Amino acid sequence: MKRGLWILFPLLCILCAVGCTGRQSGREPERYSLYFLRADLTDAAGDGALQPVDSGIAVAPDAAPEETARELLSALLRGPESDAFRNTLPAGTALNSVTLKGSRATVDFSRTYASLSGIALTLADYAVTLTLTQIPEISMVRITVGGQTLDYRDRQSFTARDVLLLPDGDVVGTVTLPLYFPDASGALVPEERTLNLYEGDTQVEVVAQAVENGPDNRELYAAFPEGFRVRSVWQETDICFVNLSSALLETLPENANLSLALLSLDRSLHGLESVREVRYLVDGEFLDHYGNVRLLEPYARTP
Repeated sequence: MKRGLWILFPLLCILCAVGCTGRQSGREPERYSLYFLRADLTDAAGDGALQPVDSGIAVAPDAAPEETARELLSALLRGPESDAFRNTLPAGTALNSVTLKGSRATVDFSRTYASLSGIALTLADYAVTLTLTQIPEISMVRITVGGQTLDYRDRQSFTARDVLLLPDGDVVGTVTLPLYFPDASGALVPEERTLNLYEGDTQVEVVAQAVENGPDNRELYAAFPEGFRVRSVWQETDICFVNLSSALLETLPENANLSLALLSLDRSLHGLESVREVRYLVDGEFLDHYGNVRLLEPYARTP
């Protein structure tokens, strides 16, 4: 009996080591959905026209976000397997490339995508956006065709919160205020906007997100450099705190105008009646500078 146990002991040790290693390093693959249009919108019952459908794709947790995005877009282009859904992307569309800069993914499709317009284009843009923003590293999607933007769009970059096809009941309030964006000369110009508040939103969060998304007016330009975003924003009494990420500084262009970005955000946040001051942090700490921008406390005051 003792000899038998001695023979089995090394084997048990090996099995135990393999099992322990699997428990320590193994993580469940990530599963994502694809967004398709309901074939029969009369059955939507307030749930929205675009619906998530299990992609059947299991992505390794350590997979590169660009690789995951390409795999999901390829599946989205193939279309739904069920007759209950329809694809919003036109047949024959090919994926040219996916690139990621900061948290913004740029997706370039073949010229077939340019055949879309109106609500059909909106549905396709949002199906792509909702599918890709499930990836933790992606918060914004820019869609081009043959390397060019579609000039007849109202905007060129999208987030999941931009989707206007959500049930009206999800909107718990609105806030109207001026948002500030640069014109062709670089001067900040107010653009009057009414922003929707969904359950769980704060006013300072939706203002920061709207500034990040850019202007609706085609004569104005985005204040945030490509790939720049706010890490978090919150309000305590009448002071708004904006937390920035030092890691983003490594991915931004050398000529990124961070001073203009922060001033645009500052003036926009001051458009809220409840905000008296805006103070900036970097990775949760008060620092003197963010890149080449000196952070004052408060950073700036509107006249």
